[in-house]
Amino acid sequence: MTIAARSGVNSVKITKVHAAYSLGASRTQILFHVILPNALPEIFTGLRTAMGVCWGTVVAAELVAADKGVGSMIMIAKNFLQTDTVVIGIFVIGLIGYTIELGMRYLERWLIPWQGKG
Repeated sequence: MTIAARSGVNSVKITKVHAAYSLGASRTQILFHVILPNALPEIFTGLRTAMGVCWGTVVAAELVAADKGVGSMIMIAKNFLQTDTVVIGIFVIGLIGYTIELGMRYLERWLIPWQGKG
């Protein structure tokens, strides 16, 4: 996520910053009205990637060392050869991950309506 944020800030065209300075903008105004709006698309790309990695880490932790949760349910069902429970658990994990992705896409469309229009 940090790399995506840095890349987003680096992708801001210096001409936009110089134009804002020439119009009398302060450093704070340039940060919030020039740099941040131009960097937000790449920041959200990094955030979506980070959310996927976080969800995968939570699932892996549940599969390895949890007493409760979907991962624990899958591991217990595996030991008793309950294939239907294992498949449903995998489906639930995928559904939650997909819901997180859809939520992030919705937030991105809501917070960055100018993305892809310039």
